Amino acid sequence: MKFLIVASVLIGSCIVQGLPQRGNPEQYDVDPAQYKQQRQPAPQQEPQYDRSRDSTTFIPILRFEKEQGDGGSYKTAWETGNNIIAQEEGFLKSLGPDPDSPTGEELNAQVQQGSYTYTAPDGQIITVTYTADEKGFHATGDHLPTPPPVSPEVQKGLDLIYAGIRAQEEAAARGDIKEPQQGRRDNLIQQEYNGQYKQQ
Repeated sequence: MKFLIVASVLIGSCIVQGLPQRGNPEQYDVDPAQYKQQRQPAPQQEPQYDRSRDSTTFIPILRFEKEQGDGGSYKTAWETGNNIIAQEEGFLKSLGPDPDSPTGEELNAQVQQGSYTYTAPDGQIITVTYTADEKGFHATGDHLPTPPPVSPEVQKGLDLIYAGIRAQEEAAARGDIKEPQQGRRDNLIQQEYNGQYKQQ
């Protein structure tokens, strides 16, 4: 096995030494102009893209501040030369013991809140304020669409549903409601041995 490895290394190094080396064209007996001609790709092989869209404008960072606290908390703020301003702060929030962990490890969630401002292409100043926590990412801004208002009929239905839920919870707290399984058993239709149903 060692012999095969040594032999393959030797053969590989011999092959590599036989290949032409890159470097300065003056090292070779080739005319530099001829060397450059050989190295240039054909014009039709160049990638075609619109260079007018390339942006090489330097945009300076005017301000950058970052504070790292203990326990996962931080604050950061920055501003660029093209009027982009952002700030964010975050911390670890304890969610209590992990119900899926046999050791009862604590669950933590990273909570982040902040805002950023920039100028839209039409000149409007856009400001977004956001919060990201265990419930998801929530952004607000005047430019963001909002849901239509709830119609009075739908709101009335929701109010009735919530009132019913509250009434059930209050009755359960007083002990006025039987267990749900017990109520279902009282209303069951009994099945006789021969497969015929009989109302009780």
